[in-house]
Amino acid sequence: MTHNGFPRGDARLRGDPGRVLRFGVEEEFLLVDPATRSTAARAQLVVPRAARTLGDRAQYEFLATQVETCTRPVTSASALHAELVAARRTMVAAAESAGCRLVASGLAVLPSRHPLPVTPTDRYRRVAAHVHRAADQRGGEICGCHVHLGDLDRVEALAISAHLSPWLPALQALCVNSPFCEGLDRGAASLRAGRYLAWPTCGPAPALDAEGYERTVNRLLAQRVILDRKMLYWYARPSEHLPTLEVRIADTNADVRTPLLLAVLLRALAHTFLAAHHRGAPPPRMPAAVLREAHRQAALGGLTSVGTHPSTGRRLPMALLVTELMDLATPALERSGDLVLASLLLKERMTAGTGADRQRAVFARRRSLADVVDDLAHLTADAGTLATAAPVTGDFSRPAGAAVASPRGAGSGLSVLSPAPRAG
Repeated sequence: MTHNGFPRGDARLRGDPGRVLRFGVEEEFLLVDPATRSTAARAQLVVPRAARTLGDRAQYEFLATQVETCTRPVTSASALHAELVAARRTMVAAAESAGCRLVASGLAVLPSRHPLPVTPTDRYRRVAAHVHRAADQRGGEICGCHVHLGDLDRVEALAISAHLSPWLPALQALCVNSPFCEGLDRGAASLRAGRYLAWPTCGPAPALDAEGYERTVNRLLAQRVILDRKMLYWYARPSEHLPTLEVRIADTNADVRTPLLLAVLLRALAHTFLAAHHRGAPPPRMPAAVLREAHRQAALGGLTSVGTHPSTGRRLPMALLVTELMDLATPALERSGDLVLASLLLKERMTAGTGADRQRAVFARRRSLADVVDDLAHLTADAGTLATAAPVTGDFSRPAGAAVASPRGAGSGLSVLSPAPRAG
């Protein structure tokens, strides 16, 4: 997200625990060919056309088959929804004018052409060389949804991150949307999560104060684990160029209501944990191995998985943890006027299932991955209202991990959530 997308704001507001935090969303999308439904390297055509309307809120991504949109920072859920819809409509039109379609999915559904085309900038070329095989791994077209919460100073952002970290697996489970990885379904709800682990530093953020954060980042730079501060891929990180905490655990979702729900819940939790920080309340401590396993389970099963309660350490169904999270966020949701919206959106998601569930249901009708891409493209473009999406039913009797048919073949096998060796 750019400076213009989330300006610095009034520094006098930072440090006031009772203020309303602004929020914004970045969404990464795939470009696909309408005939083959495979990814198309046309970002250099699409982004300039979208930028005529969005300015620098239309952005290139690491690969030429990807694009990104950024909302402006806003204070209300209705304004954020309007921003998301406007950005999507603009990028959809730009993609169509360049002979491709915009698709919101955590990974490419059908096999892509390798080597994957890196966007031709000096930085992206350096990053590609640094991460080696991660840049061209099968399933390398990783698309996420990132939420910025602000305005915050560095101390506040790190404090919220520490409180928030053990709750992030439950939010990740709500947003799983990558069951297919270039023609394969290995039984996971978010294969993007495993592909992303091949990148350096990807994973839960350590609990750090401001001095510890600087020491850690400087050490990673000195050891050349990362080339610059933008390569800090923790699941929650203070922005280096904006007064925000950036949360990075979600797959991109075709249904615009999912990023809206994610952002609304995250802001409510940020309000809750900011108040806890100013009261001097310590964050819950969850062992790193337990937290990583909770994220792995969220990626494997989404809302049907099992997680760990941040306060009690008990193993609980992920759906129950989401309910507990909602209870925790309710007072802040009431104060911001978002409780009714959040309750309705969460009930819909818990009832209708996740994006991954929808992808599998579409595939089950005719066992066609092309149908999955078409449905994703349609839903990505159909972002105008908050009305309930048309349900998709299908046969879920296929054993988890079974191979699926693909017009271009399934490619080589992938173990579930098993990344390429970490670069770095």
